[in-house]
Amino acid sequence: MSRAISNADTVRGTTAPNPWVGALVLGSDGKIYDGATQPPGGLHAERIAIELAGAATRGATLVTTLEPCCHEGRTSPCVDHIVEAGLSRVVVGVEDPDPQVAGNGLQALRDAGLEVVLGVEQAVVEEQLEPYLHQRKTGTPWVVLKIALTLDGRIAAADGSSEWITSDEARRDAHSLRARCDAVLVGAGTVRADNPSLTTRLVSGSNPQRIVLGKAPEDAAVHPCWEIEGDLDGILNELSDRGVVDLLVEGGSSVAAQFHREGLVNEYVFYLAPALTGGNDGRPVFEGEGSATMADLWRGSLRDVRKIGTDVRIEFRPGEED
Repeated sequence: MSRAISNADTVRGTTAPNPWVGALVLGSDGKIYDGATQPPGGLHAERIAIELAGAATRGATLVTTLEPCCHEGRTSPCVDHIVEAGLSRVVVGVEDPDPQVAGNGLQALRDAGLEVVLGVEQAVVEEQLEPYLHQRKTGTPWVVLKIALTLDGRIAAADGSSEWITSDEARRDAHSLRARCDAVLVGAGTVRADNPSLTTRLVSGSNPQRIVLGKAPEDAAVHPCWEIEGDLDGILNELSDRGVVDLLVEGGSSVAAQFHREGLVNEYVFYLAPALTGGNDGRPVFEGEGSATMADLWRGSLRDVRKIGTDVRIEFRPGEED
């Protein structure tokens, strides 16, 4: 299963709206055949491993991070191909919460006489597939809020300039985060002020779909993009319907505040630079009024803290730690 998880890591950010799944066949010939889900319209991880294994699937074991699909979509059901291939055992990391699957794939395999083992490395797979599992359960994308800021909590100077707060290494890491996500969202004000391209040019990886809240100037570098308006709940539902699973929000301060205050952020990633604006006239992380008293502070739980270049990357989530 650890190898299947590694296979899935190689395709994260390329499979939406499908999940990034890794699989392998422990062939009857003693060899291992690896698979990972292809972009939409391509084969699922299980199919790839089965096709590579060929005749070695007879009596063999399939290992996959997510329950195999059992419904007709862009491709035929993986369950059918597993049964036809003559596999005798299927080892699965987690059950798929998609209503079209949700245990039915596992049951179909059992009904066909295959041994099914569920829950191997479940916690690791759940963490890897966290955005997908969230999106399938809630109908809205997993929202990541990314901010680059100074030690005194500013994301831009008084004149609005923000290039560059953080180091080259931190910006490359942020581009890796973009490559992980299906879409990146900014406000129209940020487009007008900074004219960002929102690509993954600093790393190898696919560019996310670019989304602007409001209207972008016709000559903006963000084009081609989706221009979208409305309340955030409705927008998230629409983006989910369009196939967005993992959404990166990059601001600015008004958009960041809106997502934060409405409780729509699932994962916060802050890049903290050892720099100071030295006053209160720079642009804050969140626009508008904050907590009136210390008792009203929003508190989350730290997930990861590490140094990148000259900066510190802090990942935290909503909710208190036990």
